[in-house]
Amino acid sequence: MAKQVLVVDDEKLIVKGIRFSLEQDGMEVDCAYDGEEALQMAKNKEYDMVLLDLMLPKVDGLSVCQQIREFSNVPIVMLTAKGDDMDKIMGLEYGADDYITKPFNILEVKARIKAIMRRTGKPAAAESRSRVVEAGDLVLDCESRRVTIAGKEINLTAKEFDVLELLVFNPGKVYSRENLLDTVWGYEYPGDVRTVDVHIRRLREKIEENPSEPKYVHTKWGVGYYFQH
Repeated sequence: MAKQVLVVDDEKLIVKGIRFSLEQDGMEVDCAYDGEEALQMAKNKEYDMVLLDLMLPKVDGLSVCQQIREFSNVPIVMLTAKGDDMDKIMGLEYGADDYITKPFNILEVKARIKAIMRRTGKPAAAESRSRVVEAGDLVLDCESRRVTIAGKEINLTAKEFDVLELLVFNPGKVYSRENLLDTVWGYEYPGDVRTVDVHIRRLREKIEENPSEPKYVHTKWGVGYYFQH
């Protein structure tokens, strides 16, 4: 099955370039040029990936990202022209999985897309034996990438799931923020360790009864994060 990608940017030349390049790799690409159109398309069709510009007419990129998150866990990569760190972190705060700063190299975009699709795609048949881990009330199903707590399903983004999966499979092992960044985001990732803190905070807000007194994802001060129940 060809991967379905939605590219959202009001700069038609950028959209045209990305579309051409992704189609060369056998992906099917839909395009939207404003936030309203993007939301409509994301509701009407299941995509494997959304490339989403920050500055959009009608509805801005962060609002689009936030609204898509209300009904879908599709991986979202923000395209941002601003080099400001806070913008990047804001993008991740709103549920994006990654960001790329303009002007970008199309090869970098493709590499990033493929890396995310590899991580979020269904495992190959050989690996797809059911891996279900139970830790207290928390149940992690790696094949369907679902998390439930006391029978209630928790909606995690692709990155939040990756972080939780790594910690759950290595209980008690403390991962530094740098270590998590390298393992989950990859060595090529240009972001900084605050990205990890943002994801851990969001993860705790979703899985912990009291995020300031976590039951599952703990902090070892000055070292990093670990899982215990």
